[in-house]
Amino acid sequence: MTVIWIAVGLLLIGVYLSWTAGRLDRLHARIDAARAALDAQLLRRASIAQELATAGVFDPAASMVLYQAAHAARLAPGEQREVAESELSHALRAVFAESTQVRAVRQAPGGEATAEELVAAVRRVPMARRFHNDAVRAARALRRHRTVRWFRLAGHAPFPLAFEMDDEPPEALAGYAPPEGGDGPVH
Repeated sequence: MTVIWIAVGLLLIGVYLSWTAGRLDRLHARIDAARAALDAQLLRRASIAQELATAGVFDPAASMVLYQAAHAARLAPGEQREVAESELSHALRAVFAESTQVRAVRQAPGGEATAEELVAAVRRVPMARRFHNDAVRAARALRRHRTVRWFRLAGHAPFPLAFEMDDEPPEALAGYAPPEGGDGPVH
């Protein structure tokens, strides 16, 4: 009889460990998917910024600052990516410090669509980063449990790292609403 109870206990422990390992695996897959989405949004933002910098809409100094920051963000290696993306956020805030710059973009040929794309990209980056960091936080919390550490349920997966950057949107773009009968920034 005690052998049966021991077998049932070991079976329950095995089921729990298997369930926990599966949960951890799903969290790691969620991190990978969230990171891919974040990378796509960051690339989209940098591409639109680079396109705007070469469109001849801004003065040469603003164009150069925006172009260099966008170019650096697109080409930054993994360990320097957060800094490069933060610098692009700074450049966007510097260039779009006033709503006159948004108006200048909108008045250029094809500018309305470009302004809408930039606003969408600037708004999606913080959301994508938040989803990624939430998944990282959940995986870290699970990996801190003794059971996960003792039984090495994480295997050889690297410890997940959050993506920390300055993603504050420029004020002129944060208040921008596409014209659906309106005429620009919402105050």
